[in-house]
Parts: sequence; C-alpha cells; structure tokens
Amino acid sequence: MKTSLTTEVRAAKKQEADFESIKTFEANLRELLLAAPAGMKPTLAIDPGFRTGCKVTALDQTGQFLEYQTIFPHQAANQRVQAAQTLIQMIQKHQIELIAIGNGTAGRETDEFVGEVLTTLERKPVKVIVNESGASIYSASAVAIAEFPDKDVTVRGAISIGRRLQDPLAELVKIDPKSIGVGQYQHDVDQKLLKKETG
Repeated sequence: MKTSLTTEVRAAKKQEADFESIKTFEANLRELLLAAPAGMKPTLAIDPGFRTGCKVTALDQTGQFLEYQTIFPHQAANQRVQAAQTLIQMIQKHQIELIAIGNGTAGRETDEFVGEVLTTLERKPVKVIVNESGASIYSASAVAIAEFPDKDVTVRGAISIGRRLQDPLAELVKIDPKSIGVGQYQHDVDQKLLKKETG
C-alpha cells in the first residue's frame, strides 16, 4: 500500500512540476520568437571559432546568401591582420549595416576583434551578439540541406545566425523548440505535453 501511494504521489508531483516547467519554457519561447527584428538590412554573420576559425557570411537585406569566408583572428598576429582586411573588404563590398556574432565558443573574443576593426571605419555597421543555440541543429537539418545543398554545415550555421538577427521569427520556426535553448530541463519533462504546448 505504502509503495503504491508513494508511486502515485511521485507521479502527481512530477506531472505538476512538468506543467510548471513547460509554462516557463513556453513563455521564454514566445518572448524569443516575438523579439523585434533588426530589419531588412545587409548583414554580416559570424560563427566564431578558435582552432577552425570564424565562418563569415554576407547576406543581403532579404537574407539571401552572397559570400562566405573563413578568417583566423585568434591565431598568429599576421592572420589577425589578414582577418581584419577580409572583414573590411566584405563590409565595404556588400555595404553591410548589421553584424551578427554568435555567442558560442570564442564569441566574446570575436566581438572584441570586430569592435577593433570597426574603429578603423568611417561608416560603422551595428554589431550584435546573437544567441546561436540550435544553429548547428538547423545546419544539419533537411530544411537547411534543401535550402543550401551546396554549402557546408558551418556556412549554413553562420547564415542562420545572421537571419536570426534580421528576422528571428522567420528563422527560429525552422528549429525544433527543444533545440533553441530557452529553458532548462525541457528534455526531462513529458515530451507529448511539451509538443502539444509548444507545437
């Protein structure tokens, strides 16, 4: 009897906790999806990295892919100079107005580097740190492959970061809500209930 009651109470408490967790997750997700878009402006998107370099993509004002480069600003001094030159060239060539920098590994260091480069320019684009949670999930998805069949996963990830700044809702709906990273323990709650509430 005691074991049965304990199991029953545990199940009821777990369900109660799941409901509360999902409510929080749902509120966070709504806030993220309804974030104000930066608008239709030419954008440079940077997926930061140390060893493998930073993947830089240029997008036009509608989010269409224009160009891709890999820069190494966190290696040797001569590579940092080359990275700065590449960045300036892309900004000027595509008349970039926004720079989206992913907040993953090397994000802070890349933000500092871009800040240094911008001080040398007369017309400075606005740089913004963008939450890149789920970008790698998107870049390997069927949707991304259909959209950019000839592009590497890292390039697709950078494109997604840039589009998230231009229009968060249009880009984030391509990713499973669980992968966006707006709540804790969403993988531990009742998955059917989570899908029902956030689907």
